[in-house]
Amino acid sequence: MTDLHIRNARLVLTMDDTRSELSDCDIQVSDGVITAIGRDLPQKGEVIEGGGCLVTPGLVNTHHHLYQTLTRAVPGGQDALLFGWLKTLYPTWSRFGPEEIRVSALTGLAELALSGCTLTSDHLYLFPNGARLDDTIDAAREIGLRFHPTRGAMSIGESAGGLPPDSLVEREADILNDCIRVIDTHHDTREGAMVRVGVAPCSPFSVTRELMRDAAILARDKGVMLHTHLAENDEDIAYSEQMFGCRPGQYAEDLGWTGDDVWHAHCVKLDGAEIDLFARSGTGVAHCPCSNCRLGSGIAPIRAMRDAGVKVGLGVDGSASNDASNLVAEARMAMLLQRVAYGADKMSAREALWIATRGGAEVLGRDDCGQIAVGKRADIAFWDMASIEAAGNWDAGALLLAGPPRVKHLIVEGRQVVRDGHLTTIDLPGTIEAQNRLALRLLS
Repeated sequence: MTDLHIRNARLVLTMDDTRSELSDCDIQVSDGVITAIGRDLPQKGEVIEGGGCLVTPGLVNTHHHLYQTLTRAVPGGQDALLFGWLKTLYPTWSRFGPEEIRVSALTGLAELALSGCTLTSDHLYLFPNGARLDDTIDAAREIGLRFHPTRGAMSIGESAGGLPPDSLVEREADILNDCIRVIDTHHDTREGAMVRVGVAPCSPFSVTRELMRDAAILARDKGVMLHTHLAENDEDIAYSEQMFGCRPGQYAEDLGWTGDDVWHAHCVKLDGAEIDLFARSGTGVAHCPCSNCRLGSGIAPIRAMRDAGVKVGLGVDGSASNDASNLVAEARMAMLLQRVAYGADKMSAREALWIATRGGAEVLGRDDCGQIAVGKRADIAFWDMASIEAAGNWDAGALLLAGPPRVKHLIVEGRQVVRDGHLTTIDLPGTIEAQNRLALRLLS
């Protein structure tokens, strides 16, 4: 692997344990690992100029549905709440196949990369017409992002009182068997792994209690993480209280869905007792502010979670409920919503960037990522602070307060995935053409 020498970065926000910030700084990279940080380091390998750039760890996305990138701004779902939005889109998603899943993932991953993301999870919970989790893993390998896909599932169809159509649900034995297959095939436990796999039944309202419990047992037997949606909106809370006789946090705890190997998406409606439960147990949260706004779900109590010690990362969520995959824009929204809800001094730009980098890495169990420090993986984002959006800025907080909305360069595992604002790994115009062709076919 090529050695890299990042030269004269204007400012480096390391997100290390001391949150140090280094000006006019060099960074050396070898075999995908950061080997030295300091001023005027001896040149070694390919040089990347950092002059005029704010340099941060690559951003970390802890919740996405990459398959949804193919169904942005679908009529009938644009103004619906969560359950109505899902019922509008399920019939279209049932017509997907391997090509739709893969191309949609390529498009979403490309958008993530251009917005500074180096590590992303994905929650794929439907597998129509021969689609497999492998389709998204292939896309991530082609793009070059570090990937944490989760094998999701739905098992309660409409005929059994569930939300999804029967055509999109699976037998629970088949679900568990395929979880074993994808873990054995793709999960990499080594430090610096490019692919790790999780187990992720879609939600408490789309699978049985038995599958939730069995999934937790399987994941712990295999040593992988667990993920699902939880407490997303008022409908979600009402369903839990009616069907299970308890709030979502209690339901999760009863079935083994709390712990440092678990992270839940949204958690907009967690109450104080549930926040304390998550803090005590080390359970993580994927905060998806743009999606929560788009679906009218509410403002998650991230300030209270952070103050209690809950691990919090950011998620762009699916591009049919956001409708974008821009992670730096997500960090800006997270900061603004906490200010709207609790006061202008309740979340700084730097705290939001911490959540977007180090916080997300902690949620995904990646202590080798999320910071710029010697011995950590070389996942690094360069932001051009001489751009029009940031012109005249006095401080690094301008990244979220003003811009830019896209990276200048992006390095993942020591490989340059974005150079001068352009992807180096795929034919982006060709991918966009394929995406639009598939969308038109679905529309017709």
